This record gives sequence, structure tokens and C-alpha cells, in this order.
Amino acid sequence: MAERVAGPEIEKLVQLLAKLPGLGPRSARRAVLHLIRKREELLAPLAEAMRVAQERILVCSVCGNIDTSDPCTICRDPRRDASIVVVVETVADLWALERAGLLNARYHVLGGVLSPLDGVGPDDLAIASLVARVRAEATSEVVLAVNATVDGQTTAHYIADLLSPLGVKVTRLAHGVPVGGELDYLDEGTLAAALERRTAF
Repeated sequence: MAERVAGPEIEKLVQLLAKLPGLGPRSARRAVLHLIRKREELLAPLAEAMRVAQERILVCSVCGNIDTSDPCTICRDPRRDASIVVVVETVADLWALERAGLLNARYHVLGGVLSPLDGVGPDDLAIASLVARVRAEATSEVVLAVNATVDGQTTAHYIADLLSPLGVKVTRLAHGVPVGGELDYLDEGTLAAALERRTAF
């Protein structure tokens, strides 16, 4: 049995960091050691920023984005084209599209995709609130910017069928997004091509 090389507080920090995407136990240990070495300039400000985030971060009741205000900054921005709603799977996808800075629209975060094998049905996603938004607001176009996976495309078809009777234009990203690709990992050029060449659903 390996000897413990640090106190329980440090071990707990390593274990928590190791749960983050892209960090395993070894990377988490290196990160913790770096934070401890830079305690004043990194560890203390990080701890304070995380405390503030835990207290203040909210989920937008309109679109599902995360922010420190509800409605979020995007939903409150009068310069946004409120007639276009871009539907994404996750907040990470919303941020990816915002980084590209190509479409000055509003968003709607589904919170995932339909996946019968994982037990995710329509009631587990923000689909009903999307339909309600389209009905209530003067929406002229819904852009289905979901990932080009089987579950993503199934979700897109399901939403398109629901929106069809409402007479709203439904588009999807063009083939600039590779099949099996995820928006958060794409470069801005690929996202730009996909948005500019979006097609009718």
C-alpha cells in the first residue's frame, strides 16, 4: 500500500481536480503543486473566484445560459436579433458560437440530446420551453446548431417536427461541421462556414 505523501486537505484538492475533464490524477497533482507554489498569485485568487462563482452563478430562465444575472447578458442585449434563436446542446456549444462572433442572435440551450439508450427523453431537455418561446416571441428562424452525431440529428429532427406547425423557418448548420464532430472542439473558420451555409431543415 502506497504511503500518503500529503495531508488530507491536499489529497482532497488533488481528488477534486482529477474529476475535471482532461485532468487525471497525475495532471491534478501537478496542478495542485503549481497552485501551492504560486499560493498568493494563483491559489488565493482562484479560491476567491470559485467562492464568488458558487454564490452568484445562475442559469438563465429564458435560454439556459449561465451568467451572474437572470435573464443573462445575451438575452438582455437589445442589439441582438431576437427573431433568430440558435438552439445548442450545451453552454459550451453556445460559447463556441459566441467565440466565432458570426451571428448576432439569441440562444436556447437544450441541456443535452435525446438518447433513449441513456434514458434521456424530451421531458429531460428544454424542448417544451423552446416551443413556448417560439410561440410567444416574434421568432422568424430557429437554427438547429446541434452536434452532427446520431443523437444530435435525431434531436434536430424531433424539434423540427414540433416547430413545423408554427410556420417558423427551421435551419441547421451546413456540412462544415463534420459528422461526429462537437461544436466546442471546432475552429472558428469551420463554424463560420457552417453558419454561413446553413440550410433549410
